[in-house]
Amino acid sequence: MATNKITIIADWLWRMLRYNLKIIFANKFIWFLLAALGFFIMVTLITLFSGSMITTGIVYNLLLYPGLLLIFYPTVFGIQNDEDNRILEILFGIPDYRYKVWLVRLIMIFILVFAVLFLLAWFCSWALASFTPIYMAYQLIFPIFFMGTLAFFLSTIVRNGIGTAVILVIIGIVFTSLAEAIEQSKWNVFLNPFKMPEQLSEAVWLNTVHDNRLIILVAIILCILGGLLSMQRREKFI
Repeated sequence: MATNKITIIADWLWRMLRYNLKIIFANKFIWFLLAALGFFIMVTLITLFSGSMITTGIVYNLLLYPGLLLIFYPTVFGIQNDEDNRILEILFGIPDYRYKVWLVRLIMIFILVFAVLFLLAWFCSWALASFTPIYMAYQLIFPIFFMGTLAFFLSTIVRNGIGTAVILVIIGIVFTSLAEAIEQSKWNVFLNPFKMPEQLSEAVWLNTVHDNRLIILVAIILCILGGLLSMQRREKFI
């Protein structure tokens, strides 16, 4: 009897996960995954053929952009996909909509992206440089999840995938243009924890990385809360 209940629950969870992933990625996840892998392979080959020595810091940069690409579509176009599939009004009829639907979806997206990052990090640790894959994936999730939650928050305000994508690209350009000026600062969203400046002591650098990750974590939480609160304004979406 207990075995049957477990089987039923497992089957229900699998169906729910599969359905939500289908809505989140709108059957386009495989293409974004292939694009991320293709980008990773292309940049890795260019780096190898350039004769540069592959360090842990370089691997971090190699994995950052595929991760951003993976999280881009589901967080930017998630609200629009709900509207296009004509389920947005149905979802708003569910009590505590923000907790029962999109919060779960964000967790699913994060788990999926983290799993892909870990597999890519494991491959790089085997083929390119020696490091701990789980720690590499852990460090990568801070800037990637921040950009993902920022995209989710903006999508609840703009309510249009293309419009959100344009704003996010502009923000990305601003961050990139400021990267050199604040490269070693705790305020740098894309701070590379594996690229310690020569002029800094290890203790100072570790403290900078710690503060940077703490700031990004707070920003992630604020973006999630801001997005979930914004979605309570039913009249904006229906």
